Amino acid sequence: MKILKFVATAAFAASASMASAAVVSLDFTGVVDPVQGNSTAVGSFYNGGTSGHGTSGTNLGVVFSANTLAINNYNGCCEPDSAQGKRGILFFLTGSAATLNYAAGFSNGFSFNFASNSVATVSVFDGLNGSGNLLGSLVLPQTADANCPPNASGFYCNWTAGGIAFAGVAKSIDFGGSANFVAYDNITFGSITPGGTVPEPASWAMLIAGFGLVGATQRRRKAAVAA
Repeated sequence: MKILKFVATAAFAASASMASAAVVSLDFTGVVDPVQGNSTAVGSFYNGGTSGHGTSGTNLGVVFSANTLAINNYNGCCEPDSAQGKRGILFFLTGSAATLNYAAGFSNGFSFNFASNSVATVSVFDGLNGSGNLLGSLVLPQTADANCPPNASGFYCNWTAGGIAFAGVAKSIDFGGSANFVAYDNITFGSITPGGTVPEPASWAMLIAGFGLVGATQRRRKAAVAA
């Protein structure tokens, strides 16, 4: 089965006066039962449901579209929380996007990590299933194998972090891109940096500069992301 590695993070500038809120982060650890398989549908795992392997999730009110999968082992390495022994990333094998629905809504921006072997787009809407008004959109560059850590294994070894700030109340997110060529991790609500770490004021300029480069770099080389 084709697999991909991803590091998701788009550097979008957010206001320092953004209202505070409880930070919730989805790292996809535990969605897959490594004894029974390598990938499984996320579904309602984060809405108090169970994964395809019967693993119980937490009730955070988040539901993913049917094509959204979690995977532990893929053609890459070095996702940001792997040093803490966590395994699990999000990807999709069919369609043009994995959709996250959060019926309760969220308003303080969100963030994620990604690794992509194609240009991808993340879009935020105020309706469920990618409907209603578009509140924000971010183009992600094709940089999956660029500037990887020393001794990195696999093609998807460059994880990038970032976030999106928007006005209004969001209820769904489309994590887009070419199927099996982009992956996401550490999807975080209430913080513009994955996992909830808030940058020092001096870091804002770097985030803004980084966002200016997003979409400006496109790589021609494609690699199979299969195992």
